[in-house]
Parts: sequence; C-alpha cells; structure tokens
Amino acid sequence: MPLSAASSAREILTGLHEIMAARGTPQSKLDRVVDLIATALRSEVCSIYLLRDHVLELWATHGLRKEAVHVTRLEMGQGLVGVIAEEGRVLNLAEAAEHPQFVYRPETGEERYHSFAGVPIIRRESTIGTLAVQHAEPRRYADVEIEALQTVAMVLAELIAAARLTDGVGRRRARSSGMVRLAGLKLVSGMARGVAVFHQPRVVVEHTVAEDTEAERARVYAAFRRMREQIENMTRDAEFGTAGEHREILETYKMFAYDEGWARRINEAIDSGLTAEAAIERVQQRTRARMQEIDDPLLKERMHDLEDLANRLLRIVSGRMGTAAQTGLAKDAILIARNLGPAELLEYDRRRLKGVVLEEGSLTSHMVIVARALGIPVLGRVQDIRHLADEGDVILLDGDQGSLAVRPTGHMISTFEQRMTMSQRRRAEYAAIRGKPATTKDGLACQLMVNAGLAEDTAQLENSGADGIGLFRTEFQFLVAATLPGRESQYRLYRQVLDAAGDKPVVFRTVDIGGDKALPYLQDEKDESENPAMGWRALRLSLERSALMKAQARALIEAAGGRTLRVMFPMVSEPWEFDEAKQLFEKQIEWAVQAKRPTPAKIEYGCMLEVPSLAEVLDLLLPKLDFLSIGTNDLTQFLFAADRADPRLAQRYDWLSPAILRFLRRVIRQCREAGVPVRICGEMGGRPLEALALVGIGMESFSITPAAVGAIKAMIRSLDAGAARARLEQMLARPPRDFRRALLEWARKQEVVLG
Repeated sequence: MPLSAASSAREILTGLHEIMAARGTPQSKLDRVVDLIATALRSEVCSIYLLRDHVLELWATHGLRKEAVHVTRLEMGQGLVGVIAEEGRVLNLAEAAEHPQFVYRPETGEERYHSFAGVPIIRRESTIGTLAVQHAEPRRYADVEIEALQTVAMVLAELIAAARLTDGVGRRRARSSGMVRLAGLKLVSGMARGVAVFHQPRVVVEHTVAEDTEAERARVYAAFRRMREQIENMTRDAEFGTAGEHREILETYKMFAYDEGWARRINEAIDSGLTAEAAIERVQQRTRARMQEIDDPLLKERMHDLEDLANRLLRIVSGRMGTAAQTGLAKDAILIARNLGPAELLEYDRRRLKGVVLEEGSLTSHMVIVARALGIPVLGRVQDIRHLADEGDVILLDGDQGSLAVRPTGHMISTFEQRMTMSQRRRAEYAAIRGKPATTKDGLACQLMVNAGLAEDTAQLENSGADGIGLFRTEFQFLVAATLPGRESQYRLYRQVLDAAGDKPVVFRTVDIGGDKALPYLQDEKDESENPAMGWRALRLSLERSALMKAQARALIEAAGGRTLRVMFPMVSEPWEFDEAKQLFEKQIEWAVQAKRPTPAKIEYGCMLEVPSLAEVLDLLLPKLDFLSIGTNDLTQFLFAADRADPRLAQRYDWLSPAILRFLRRVIRQCREAGVPVRICGEMGGRPLEALALVGIGMESFSITPAAVGAIKAMIRSLDAGAARARLEQMLARPPRDFRRALLEWARKQEVVLG
C-alpha cells in the first residue's frame, strides 16, 4: 500500500478528531477507529488491545472475528502484542508465526494472516496498549506505514485516556510516608544532605490534533529560536566557556540545537496533523525507541542530549518553563531527574545544589563530566526515585557508597552528619600533609602521582600535593567530542596539560578506544565481540588505524617541544606491538624535524602491563623500556577471568588475593633487576590496605585518583616498610585463609592509618 506517512496520518487524524468529538460510547468510538485506520492504510486487519489490570485485552478489531473482542487476553510479555507493550517497541514481521514469542489465539481467526506490525500506545511515558495491523501476504511493512501507525497511536492515547479505558502499566507506586533506602550507580563520589527538588514537572501533551497546521509550525519556529538563544547564552556565560572539554560538551549540545534533521522531523510530524507539542513528543518517542535499540553507551549519551533539548523545546512551546533552576533553590537541595543535560546542570545555583540523583545516567554522561569538575556528588540509575520521593523530602546522598535515604530517621541523620564531619576532618588532615613527602617511618620514599583525563584535572596536582600525572587518559577528549578531534585540537589540550603541570612529569597514554569505549563517529571500530574488554581496542586498534595514531603522535611531539615527553602504550600483549608503536612515534619525530616543527628535548617510552601474556616476555621487552606501568583494573580481571563489572563476581575480584600479589611481586622484582622504573596505575593503588600490600611486595610508585592521594600518603607516612615487607613475605609463603582480614589485623596492631 504505497502512501505518504504524513498524508495518511493526516487523513486518519482528521477522522479521529471527528470520532472523538462525536457522541457515542467508548466502544463504538474504538470500533469506528479501527475501521478508519484499516481503510486509510488499506489494511486487512487493524486491532486495538488495551491494558486493564495488567492484562492486554482485545477491545476493537477490523478483520478478526468480532466474538474475540473482550475475550482474547494476553499477559504483558505474552505473544507479539504483549512483547510490544512490555518492551515499548515496534514489531514488523513478514511471518508472525516465526517469532519466538508468537502465540496463536484460535478465537480470533487470524491463522490466514502472515504479516504483522504493531506499535505501543504510550501515554505519559507508560504503555497503555498496542495498535496492530495484519495482512495475509507475507511482507514487512514500509517505514512510512510504521510511521503513520505510530502517529495514530499517539493520538489514540488521548482518546483512550479521556475515556478512562485503561489503568496503564506505569501506574505510580503509592508514596510511603516512611524512610526509604535506595541503591544506585556511583557516578560522582561525595556525600550530601538536602531536600528533594524535582528538576522539572513533566509536560503532558493534552491536545494532539492540530486545527491550524501553519499556526503550529509558527509556534515551533518561535520555540526553536528561543531555545537556540538560550543555548548560545549558556555557552557564552558558562564557567567552562573558554577552554577544555566542557567547552566541547556544550558545543556538541549546541550542534544538536541547530540540527536541521531534528527540526525537519518535527515539521513532518506537524504536516501529519499534530499540534506543536504533540509533534515534539512524537519525535521524542522515536528517539526513546532508538535509545532502546542502541548498545553503544556513547551514542546513547548523544541521544540523551537530544532528549534533553526536546524537553527544553517542549517547555518553551507549551509556555511551561518553570524548572527548578528558573524558580531558584531556596534551601540546600538534592536535585532529582530522570536524566539531566550538561547545560541544564549549569543553570543551577552551585551554592545550593548539593547533589544529583538520576533515574538513568551513565559514567560517560556529559553531565557527569561537568558535575565532577564542580564537585557535585551524583548517583545514577536509582529506580523509581521520582515516584518514591516527594518535593521537600530530606535526602541523604552517599555517592561514596552508591546509596541514598529518603525521609531518614533522626538517628540516620545524626550518623550521616557524623560521617560527613569525619570526612571533612580527614580532608583537613590530608591537607595538612599535602606538602610533606610520601616517606615511610623507616625512610622509604614513595612517589604518588594522579590519573587524569581532562585539562581541568591538572588543578588536582596542587590540591592533592601529587608528584605528577602518572596516567593521562588521552581518549577522554575523543569520548566527549562529537567528531574526531584533529591534530590541532589535540595539540592544544596536551600543551595546556604540560603547561599546567610545570616541572612535574606527565605520562600520556595513547588513545584507548574500542571495546566498551566505542566512538559513534568511528562506526566500523565498534567491537561486536562478546568480551569487548578483550577485543579490538587500545593499541590493537591504534596500530591498525595508523592515521589516528600518527595525528596523536604529532600533536604530542609538538606540544612537548623543548620538554620531556613521556608516552605510554596501552594493552601491549607482545614486544612487537611496542616496537611498532615506538617506530611510528620515531617516524613522526623525523617528520617534525624535517618540517622544522618543535620537538621534545627528550622522549621516554613505556607501556602498560594489563595483559598477563606480557609478563612472560618481560625479559625481551624491559631493555627497550624507559618505564613500565601496571594497569591493575584490567590485569586482575584477566588473571581471574572475572568481569569486574559483574556484581556476582565481586568476591572473586579481590586485589588482596595471593595470586595477584605473587604475580605483581614477580614483575616488580624483574623490573628492579633490569633497572626499569615500575608504577601501579589503577584503583588498587588508591585503597589504603591494598597500597600497604603493594609497598610490602616492593612497589614504590603509584598513579591513583586525586581523591585518594591524601589517604595513601597518610598510610605510607604511618608505615614501617621493612616490617610490611617481612610480613607480606610470610603471608605469601603460607597464605592465611582470609588474607584481607589477616593483613587488616596486622595493620591495626602496627597502628597504620587506613582512613
């Protein structure tokens, strides 16, 4: 059935408008609706299933047996109709019976129909039913047909809600008046207390069918102009508006605001007969559907940015701009939102905004990058927080533990405040030793460096008293950019970092992308393997994409002009990989000399030991290295075959296992014998008890998160390294059953400060 999505949808919407305005029972109206849709789409079958008491019931049909109406029922997730309703997604099948969830209902007489397409009927972000069409001919439905169905389903939701025919899958849980504990994903660490403030009330689209298409189009154009003006102002006035990754984040955000494709899709929805609000919501529904199908967290984050803008546009066009940022924060607040964009976060008064809680959110979120720079704790993936908390409820947010309490008891508040006071006291103690050396009681000098990834992170060198940057993750610039960063952009970042570090060393790790850090603008580099952490990533990918690595090499070489450049290659498995990477850099130095470009006074090459195989050929590699860094995060999961992201394996992923400590001790000794400096990079070195064990097996250099420097320095200054090494030798020779507890008891007896 060849058709235009807009014209067919407009024809149906005009008829729906008349049906909704006419007199009659809800049943008679729905009977007329399915006839109307079937005729307009030239469909042999059109059926509407509505959700009542969590069961999908056939309410109206054109083409199936009428006696099946109110008789055929499907559970959520049962049959094709149930799958659509439960997952909120479209199904488009040439052979319906071949789908694994297909369920045959003989009373419907549908056995002669092969093709099937269905879309969810959504009201206020909840699925309340399913709209389906069927044909005897086996074929997939065209995109324009699906588009028309989705537009019609949106308007149907208004009719169904007005008639109160469904209870909806998204019925809110009754809010409790008592205390509620919730867990979430730690996005930005820290502790905060404040009252619950909702970022924005949801704009509910009440009127979907337009009476004057051109008037609706004019409203959207005006809203676009105002929204773009707001984004321009935020970009100009933002605290990060001059340089760094935050500038790039806002530029990416602005790029979406000026995206003509987005504006065109909204225009097309208006052409189909929708109001301005309904057109924006229709395109937003399509974005949400796409997000469900996307596995790539970075591309998903781009979709979140687009939805953030759609919410802003919807508020403008509906005249409901009263977000909490606009009305102002009267008290210390914990902001609650389904999701939050970086520009929206920057609108808040940072003196009052103490923390953020999201129902969604991810570690790669642009908003999280900004929040971390502002020092605002963020907890993500807190299910139903918007339904379990009321505006003004007291909330205790523990970003360190990944939990929060809503309406806490007086005892809980008192305990929480004591912990906050202790945390502040500890920070004061760490600040007092910031300028003192990380030297043990018996005189062993240790080196404490920090991990970084943003230009702004260099401020942590002075704040923490660190000795330098032991790991600068260059891929962060790639992850937050909308397009591949060019050599000039990379040069500016690396130069800025080196200038800010001054005389302190900076170790640049070449870009580690691929695997679970896929870039949407490099589509063919996405790792489709079942274990992306062990897939086509890091140096493996960079050696294949030599142009990408050459650009980075030239940027680093020029940025370090006249200074020492320290380069580290990630995920080296065999010596030849290091050789190829070093050779690539050496050739770029030759190019820079010939082109009369700035070159480093000296260049030091190192690599990361993350892949266990490298330990077996260290004797071949060490003579070529200026330094070695041990990446404990990946190394440990590879050694134990235990995915560190899987909570079921948490007890098996223990850094105080004799297996990992013996492995590390062997590597440390081998490096010492070869005269090659070795450093620990990763979370293991940032935990006081684990760092104690590392000192005990001979480690003297650490690169850790800036927040951990104070605690590790305090531990080192309270430790007798000789006693620790003697104790670790005993424990590794005859490991106790509970290694962690045994070491903890020894540390307490020795009065080691563990924070």
